[in-house]
Amino acid sequence: MTRRIDALDVLRGVAIMGTLGTNIWIFTNPGGPAELMGLGGHIGVVESFLRFLSNGKFLGLLTLLFGIGLELQYRSAVRKGVTWPGRYLWRATLLLLEGALHYVLIFEFDVLMGYAITSMIVAYLIGRSERTVRIWMITAGTTLVALVSLMTLGLLAAGDSAFRAVPTTLYSQGSWTDQVASRFQQLPLYRSELIFIIPMGIVLFLLGGRLLRAGVFDERGAGLRRKLTIIGLGIAAPLNLLTSYAGPAWFAVDRYILAPLVALGLLGAITSIVLRMSGSPGVVRRAISNVGRTALSCYVFQNLAASALCYGWGLGLAAQLDWLRPWWVPGAWAGICLLFVVLSSLWLRRFERGPLELAWQWAYQAPWAKRAEAAGRPAKEKVPSVRG
Repeated sequence: MTRRIDALDVLRGVAIMGTLGTNIWIFTNPGGPAELMGLGGHIGVVESFLRFLSNGKFLGLLTLLFGIGLELQYRSAVRKGVTWPGRYLWRATLLLLEGALHYVLIFEFDVLMGYAITSMIVAYLIGRSERTVRIWMITAGTTLVALVSLMTLGLLAAGDSAFRAVPTTLYSQGSWTDQVASRFQQLPLYRSELIFIIPMGIVLFLLGGRLLRAGVFDERGAGLRRKLTIIGLGIAAPLNLLTSYAGPAWFAVDRYILAPLVALGLLGAITSIVLRMSGSPGVVRRAISNVGRTALSCYVFQNLAASALCYGWGLGLAAQLDWLRPWWVPGAWAGICLLFVVLSSLWLRRFERGPLELAWQWAYQAPWAKRAEAAGRPAKEKVPSVRG
């Protein structure tokens, strides 16, 4: 069991650092989210390759891990004889509120809101029959493919006219309050990604639970991990590389179809590496695990730090170093990663969970703590280490 949890901590740490590897290209672009993935301008060969390394893959990995966390919590509820989904819906509501605050105050492309909605749906499916789960996965997968196909065909038909972004100085010169106001005004645009995130999330949440049941994190899952690695890194990754250079019209195929398949390969490969390790964790593995244990705090912190580093209300480096793009961008990613690796490691020397994780635990337990106090009995419930 310990090795399984260790593998999950490493995977979550890798996923968090990988999501910054995608988002850093947004923060370091003077045009901000309007030029996401090159929809507003030309991207060179080097930058296209660097974006290929992270785009969508770690979002897919993080989504799989949320599904695994949901499966673990379902198992815990069954063992304790607790009604399901029961309190889990309160957890999902907290995640939705958390994501809404993160969206409004920090980052347009928050994924927590999408995960919250998806978890509310999947919570009612996780304990159903294999046939029911399979039907939902096929339906959600078919919906995702249809949406991606329609978007891709539309962008191909529109040609270059679809990729002309309106110039803006909001992120290079605007204030923080200007950006907050813009997120309210552009809510339908910025939250439109949920159309893709939710069906993709249903598939990957349910798949993550099925992989856990199939033993992907223990010794009996060696063959399964090998198959995932071959499919993800041997087949999907080369195709993903092609779509990265095929032009911005293939953005949705690149991010929502092929990248999640690559994420399966990452899951298989990283888990195999962790399980082969013996002895006490080294410095690198321990540092990545610490990020995984404080994943929520690191996710929010990395976006806040990148905003302060790049936007006009902060240091404004996106505009100042635009002439050095793309070369300075990996350095910014590495610097922010190093910062939250150090901070998370120092924090965990004194606390069991990250700062936002502690606040989450308090908010989750608060309603039942009051009821238990009124009834004169303890109400503490241990929160699983892998959240869904």
